[in-house]
Amino acid sequence: MNQIHIDTPANTAVDDKPFKISRRGFLGTVAGALVLGVTVPGASRPVMAQAAATVIPGTRVPAFIEIRPDSTVFFRSAFIEGGQGIFTAMAQIVGEELDVDPANFVVEAAPPGPDYGLIGGFRFTGGSFSVRSSYDIMRKLGASARGMLLQAAAERLSVPVAELSTEPGRVVHAASGRSLAYGEIAEAAASLPVPETVTLRESKDFRWIGKPVERLDVRAKATGKAQYAIDTKVNGMLFAAVQHSPRLGQEPGTMTNEAEIKARTGVHSVHTLPGAVAVVADSWWRARMAVEALQVSWNEAAPGTAHAMPADFSSTGHMEKLKATTGDGVTFEEEGDAAAALSSAAKVVEATYDAPHLAHGQLEPPSAVARWNEDGTLELWIPNQAPEMFQGDAAKVAGIAPEKVIIHSPMLGGFFGRHFLYQSANPYPQAILLAKAVGRPIKLVWSREEEFLRDTLRPMAAVRFRAGLDQDGNPTAFSAVAVGEGATGRWYGRQPDKVDSSAVEGIAGKVYAIPNKRIAQIHVDDPAIIGFWRSVGHSMNDFFSETFFDEMADAGAKDPYELRLALLKNSPRHLTLLQAVAELSGGWKRGPFAAEDGTRRARGLAMASPFGSEVATIAEVSLSDGQVVVHDVWVAIDPGTVVNPRVIEHQVNSAVALGVSSALLEEVVYVDGLPQARNYDGYQILTPDRMPRVHVRIIESGAPIGGIGEPGLPGVPPAIANAVAVLATERPRSLPLSKTTFEEKQG
Repeated sequence: MNQIHIDTPANTAVDDKPFKISRRGFLGTVAGALVLGVTVPGASRPVMAQAAATVIPGTRVPAFIEIRPDSTVFFRSAFIEGGQGIFTAMAQIVGEELDVDPANFVVEAAPPGPDYGLIGGFRFTGGSFSVRSSYDIMRKLGASARGMLLQAAAERLSVPVAELSTEPGRVVHAASGRSLAYGEIAEAAASLPVPETVTLRESKDFRWIGKPVERLDVRAKATGKAQYAIDTKVNGMLFAAVQHSPRLGQEPGTMTNEAEIKARTGVHSVHTLPGAVAVVADSWWRARMAVEALQVSWNEAAPGTAHAMPADFSSTGHMEKLKATTGDGVTFEEEGDAAAALSSAAKVVEATYDAPHLAHGQLEPPSAVARWNEDGTLELWIPNQAPEMFQGDAAKVAGIAPEKVIIHSPMLGGFFGRHFLYQSANPYPQAILLAKAVGRPIKLVWSREEEFLRDTLRPMAAVRFRAGLDQDGNPTAFSAVAVGEGATGRWYGRQPDKVDSSAVEGIAGKVYAIPNKRIAQIHVDDPAIIGFWRSVGHSMNDFFSETFFDEMADAGAKDPYELRLALLKNSPRHLTLLQAVAELSGGWKRGPFAAEDGTRRARGLAMASPFGSEVATIAEVSLSDGQVVVHDVWVAIDPGTVVNPRVIEHQVNSAVALGVSSALLEEVVYVDGLPQARNYDGYQILTPDRMPRVHVRIIESGAPIGGIGEPGLPGVPPAIANAVAVLATERPRSLPLSKTTFEEKQG
């Protein structure tokens, strides 16, 4: 048995040659291409560090753009493609100013480096930040490259730059009828300085921005050629599978049948890892069958072990704790005097809402390929949303400097917040240690069962609401106290006297004209390993607040649509969106009403303001044998500025699917510290036959550009719940709705 510790020194003796620096450092000038070296062959590390310190992210054309001899463009994206269409958006934005059809782009994720810290000096793909954080920068980058090509053409043709223009992929001198393909002058352009100022296209002249350009990755995905981390192959690699401790914090004890497992055909070796055991074999299936057959005793976590899962933890018990936690909490948002307004209200409405832990359940299981190279570098192929963060952490695991870790970031097979730096939920530390131990490259894949055991979860939460109404049923006060823990505070630090914004987003920030408001949080540690889930706090908090809004409207005898119109009269952007979704649905009607198929239906409404965009959602539902059936979902979305309407529509459809799935079905249940579902047979997700029809209208208000990947989700659960409240005798206040058998109202 090989015992492996995190602090094992790095061993650089491997058989394979290293994947050279050209993939991570953009070495030198590629023949016939517009690409400059960010580092140079053989440069000392202090020189590279000094260069990194002086980089202004997004300004160095060669770090992003390589124009090849055939005039196609190889573009290094600062952001990772995971199905959200970001590679296509980057090609549209850059191509618009470079004057290259997006179809002629080849886009890959850039390696770690200072050029790509486009989000406040940092780099990550998440929070629906990719396009909105880089839109202006990428336009200027494309325009700069075009300027370099024009200058190179002017020198080649011996004409003033002012006499030149471009058409897609070519520089044109109209006066002489001559033209040059970009590929012909790319090498000459590479020697020129990046322009200090550039002129951008007028939006009225856009050819690709704002247009429904086909996604660049569709053909590769449709033909099975798209390469994910799980598809990676390197010479001489072995395969590994793991068995984790049942509860986080436990460590391997004895393995009673280790000799038997080692004797199996194809098995190379058996190892212990922090919190797990592993088998290395000549195929992954043999490794998996062997590791699952290992008979392991598990030692309990030592006292004080961080985030050790208690043996008595249960979802039911934790929810009871959240609901029983009293107090006013720490104030996050306050306007007027909510307490005074509540005390003098003609009517007070009170309710508590809750939502469970959720798994990510992405299609691609977690994997990692690790290889130690002869030059002492460590090479990793890993699904991730933040290459520099993973590079730094992998260096700590390996005991080497970060610049000696080469990170490849393949396309993600779904992510939804799953591939952030959650050390206990990622396989790359295990792959690093196993590759060191066996002296060969290792491909480690977690089985679905291990993924469900170690996934980071959406936090569990409960919220206490109180609203005060006047004599006419109009809301005068709104109070909410969220109880639980936010994902942002868990991973990026929490200050005890401040509220984690991710715990209240979707409750705070509402624009309804209620004069007295107070939003607060009571922090309660979540024993599970929590993380970011698509639309983060909005995914549950908009359910809480928008469903309670309808409850408040009903208590005041107000139609929820009409009440929203009244409370948004001073917010034209939101008012326009609300009216747009009503029009899209054929006109607001709450119900109950009889559909053409004879079913009794109702509609619910919700508003949400996630990630810089504004969204209004209507859902139409019916009840069948006490369970909810969602027939149609209408979504009006205003992202301010549109890059690709087709991608927006795709993303809204995707978000609606997850929204419906989380509203109706999804729930992670713990009993005695163990998740009860270890695969999709126990963790229900929405099946195609239950997917509603989705109708999308895009409103381009011209507001600052907002996000797309996540905003379509938060309005879906409350819209569904508000529709159910019209039909059922019981108002939904808890998710998922499938755990309740709803009795239909009579009459």
